[in-house]
Amino acid sequence: METSRIPGFYNMTVEERRDLLKKLHSFTEEEIANLFSKEPLPAETADKMIENTIGTFPLPLGLGLNFLINGKEYVVPMAIEEPSVVASASYIAKIVRNAGGFTTEATDRVMIGQIQVVGCPDFEIAKESLLKEKEALIESANAAYPSMVARGGGAEDLEVRVLNEDGDSPYSKMLVVHVYVNTCDAMGANIINTMVESLAPTIERITKGKVYLRILSNYADKCLARAKCVIPPNLLQTDGFSGEEVRDGVIHAFEFADSDPYRAVTHNKGIMNGIDPIVIATGNDWRAVEAGAHAYASRSGKYRSMTTWSVDEQGNLVGELELPMSVGTVGGSIRVHPIAKTSLSILDVESAQELAQVIVSVGLAQNLGALKALVTDGIQKGHMALHSRSVAIAAGASGEMIDIIAEKLVEEKEIRVGKAKELVEMYTK
Repeated sequence: METSRIPGFYNMTVEERRDLLKKLHSFTEEEIANLFSKEPLPAETADKMIENTIGTFPLPLGLGLNFLINGKEYVVPMAIEEPSVVASASYIAKIVRNAGGFTTEATDRVMIGQIQVVGCPDFEIAKESLLKEKEALIESANAAYPSMVARGGGAEDLEVRVLNEDGDSPYSKMLVVHVYVNTCDAMGANIINTMVESLAPTIERITKGKVYLRILSNYADKCLARAKCVIPPNLLQTDGFSGEEVRDGVIHAFEFADSDPYRAVTHNKGIMNGIDPIVIATGNDWRAVEAGAHAYASRSGKYRSMTTWSVDEQGNLVGELELPMSVGTVGGSIRVHPIAKTSLSILDVESAQELAQVIVSVGLAQNLGALKALVTDGIQKGHMALHSRSVAIAAGASGEMIDIIAEKLVEEKEIRVGKAKELVEMYTK
C-alpha cells in the first residue's frame, strides 16, 4: 500500500472507494472477485466451516485509514456494525501520524497448553517427577507435531504447578502442567491441543494421577503486543478546547477507568471496538482475543484500564497499550474464508507478530478517539450523526432519501425510528 492517507474517502461512493482501492493495492483476480462479490462467503464454503449452516451473516467491511506504524503505511480492514468506530480510529490515526506515528513491538509467539492432573498420591513428588522428565516431555510434545518444529516453532518449555494445596473439596486439589509452544504464524489452538493430548498417558504414568483437561489456554500472557503514541498538545486542540485541556481530560478519564471497574468495562469495550473488527476481518478468533484481553486487564487482582495515558516532561500526551494477542496469519478459517484472505492481503503484514502490532495500534487509537470525544463534545454528537442513517433505513428510507432523513433527524435532534417514519411519510407523499 503506497499510503494510508486518503483524504475524502468517506465522501466517495462505494464504487469509487473500490476503484481507488484497486489502484492502490495489487489485487489478484480472485481477491477482487471475493471482495466485491454479492456473496463473498458462498453457502457451500460456510457449510464446511460450521455445523447446521443455513446461510451467512454479513457485517459491513470498512477501511481504517491514516495508520503509520513503525514507519510503515497500513490500510486496515475492519468488520463491524457499530457507527463511528472506523471514522474515529481513522481520525485519531491521522493525529498520531502527524506526531510521527505509532511505535510497536511484540514478544515471541509463545502460547500455552494446559494439562490437569488429579488424584496424585503425592502432588509434590508428582511435580518433581515431571520436572525431572521435562526435556523428554518437550521432545515428546514436538514429536506429536513435527511440522511445527520444521517451521522453527514447537514446544520450548514446561512448568508445573500445584493448585489448591489446602483445599477442602476432594475435587479442588490438582496439578497443572503448562507446555509453552512457539506457534510461529499460526494461532496454534489445534497444534497445542494435539501436543497436550499426546502427553496425557505419559503424564498419568509419571504422576500416578488421572488426567482430565488437556487444552490450550486463551490467556496468552507470553504472546504480547505493545503499541505507543506520543502526541504534542497542539495536535489535540479542538473547537472550544485547548490541546492541554484535551490532554488533561484524557488522563483524568484514564484514571477514572483505572480506578473503577464500572467505568473500566466500558472504557475497555471501546478499546475492543478497534481490536475486534480486525480480528474478525482476518478470520481470527475474536472470542479468544477478548477473553485474554479482559483477563490481562485483571492481572493485578483488580479489573483496570487496558491502556495507560500520561504526560511526559515535554507536556506530550503519551498513550500505551499492551495485550495478549493470540492471532495468526495462517491456518484455521484464515485458509478458508475468502474475505479473511483478502483482508490480510490489504493489510500486507508479513507475520502474526506484525498483525498483532497493527491490532493493538488500532485499539489504542480507538480508545483515544472515545476519550477525546467524551472529554470535549460528548460521545453522542458524532456517534448519533452516523447512527441517524441506520435509523433512517430502519424507518423505510432508501437511496438518496436516507441522507435526507438522516440530516433532518440530526437537525431536529430527534434520532429515533418513530420520528424517521414521520419524515419518510412526509417526503414520499
